[in-house]
Amino acid sequence: MTARRFLMNAGRTTKQGQQINIGKDHPEYIAMTTTITMHPDDMREIGVAAGNQVRVKSETGEAMFTCKEGKVPSGMIFVVYGPPTCKLMGQITDGTGMPTSKGWEVEVELAN
Repeated sequence: MTARRFLMNAGRTTKQGQQINIGKDHPEYIAMTTTITMHPDDMREIGVAAGNQVRVKSETGEAMFTCKEGKVPSGMIFVVYGPPTCKLMGQITDGTGMPTSKGWEVEVELAN
């Protein structure tokens, strides 16, 4: 299947906040920050099933994620903020110390 462009929103979750206390190297934390949530119709359109690996590319980098269905609007993806999303967001912080994490245009494709 072909790649398609989406708006990526990265954010923190309560569960992620709890897991940070045990460390970023813990398997559960890694699983959270390497999972992408997509609308089921979008997944079908690009030929991705739940549990498949997808490659997400932005103008600043790329990262691999495990895909799951979720309640997100069609055309949008959600990713828990973490090391993989940092590869996609770049380094410009506009003086805030944190890069913009909402509304990044990215390309998503099934990984081989």
